[in-house]
Amino acid sequence: MAGRLLPSWAWVSGLTVGAIAAVVALTVQAEHGPHPTAATAGPSASASASPRPHASADPKPSAPPALPDGSGTGRRIVYSVGEKRVWLVDATGHASRTFPVWPGTVNPQPGRYSVTLRIQSLKGSDGVEIEHVMYFTKAEGVNIAFSNALDGSSPPPAGGQKLGGIRMHKQDGAALWSFGDTGSKVAVVK
Repeated sequence: MAGRLLPSWAWVSGLTVGAIAAVVALTVQAEHGPHPTAATAGPSASASASPRPHASADPKPSAPPALPDGSGTGRRIVYSVGEKRVWLVDATGHASRTFPVWPGTVNPQPGRYSVTLRIQSLKGSDGVEIEHVMYFTKAEGVNIAFSNALDGSSPPPAGGQKLGGIRMHKQDGAALWSFGDTGSKVAVVK
């Protein structure tokens, strides 16, 4: 058999069988493999008839709440008791950052204060390790301060304790710590 040539029909048959096998393999891969372009494909006719709105009809993410009126002027920290939110306001009156907070059980009265003491870290009155502690007033015999838990968690229910900590997410606590120093103005609004 060595040195023997195959007839031309055998070559054509072999190529045909190989091509059919390749087409079958590609078909199987197309049916079961990943579809990276599926996410960018437009909706089908049946999807268009769906009662769901199109993606363009979805509401856009809402803008952060506006800086409350009557919060003062100049560079300051603004805390809204009702909105449970803090704004960091630069010297031009522009809020450079805003974020939600978890207030304690004792709220400060609306008014103008300043940061009186900063402590890098300590154990809070609720027993949680906290950092970026910035005291600015006292209410009902309780110190009121901004802080964040070292582990970034929100405070547990107070269980009847009088707590004046205004907690925030860890990254917000770091931003507030960088923004405010002893003497920084704090405006508390309703």
